[in-house]
This record gives sequence, C-alpha cells and structure tokens, in this order.
Amino acid sequence: MPRKSPGFGETLDQWLVAEGLVPSDDNGASAIADVPRVRAMLIEAARERRVLSYSEALGGLGLRFTRPKMRAFCKTLDKIDEAGAAAGEPGLAVLVVRESDRLPGQGWWTGAREAHGYEGEWTGPEAAALVARLQAVVFEHWAG
Repeated sequence: MPRKSPGFGETLDQWLVAEGLVPSDDNGASAIADVPRVRAMLIEAARERRVLSYSEALGGLGLRFTRPKMRAFCKTLDKIDEAGAAAGEPGLAVLVVRESDRLPGQGWWTGAREAHGYEGEWTGPEAAALVARLQAVVFEHWAG
C-alpha cells in the first residue's frame, strides 16, 4: 500500500519521481520510500552495534549509490526518526554515515542542532563525540 507523504498530497514514491530524485521506471523509488523495510535494516544494524554507510544502506535495498538516491533516502530517514521520536525511541538515522569520516551527512546535522542543541561543526572531533554518544544510545536501546 503506498504511503501518504504529508504536505505533498501524493505518495512518497510519486513525489520522488515528480522531483526527479528517481526515474519513473526505477523500482528504487519504492525501496527508498519503504519506511518499514529501511527501519528494519537500521534496527538490525543497531542490534549488531554497527553503522552503515550511505552506500551500504542503499545497497541493502538493492540500489547503487547516487546523490539523488541518497537525498531521497534521507527523507525516509527523517520519517523514521520522526515516528521513532513520537514513540520515545532514539533516532536511527545517526547510524547512517559517510564512508569518508564515518559521520552522518550535513543534512542530519540540521536536525541535530534542533534535537540536541548542538552548535558545533558537522565534522571533526566534537561532531564525532556527539555521534558516538548518540550511536551508543541507539545500540543500547535496541540491544535487548
């Protein structure tokens, strides 16, 4: 069943195609927008106490990494974290990181500023310390 994408008036799959984030003939739109599937993948990673690069996460959905797909995937991560916060769960998106420095992408930091009052840079030791702390919370939450 297609998911309604609040504020866009259509399904998330249709919005991804309409915005040019995925081609209309690409079944990847369904995989990228499959919130339960992506959430399950992240919970499995949390239980195993591991993080996923954006490439690994997209690969887990059967997709090759492209920047448009990554941006679309980030919208799904936002939805997962919004629902998780409403349920009292720690954010899972912190488990998805860049391969280069093992930190979440710049977009995640916008939410971190709001959710955690973080005012520092989104790279470097201070950022790494925040991410490690939040990842530990996620690992502990899903360990049992």
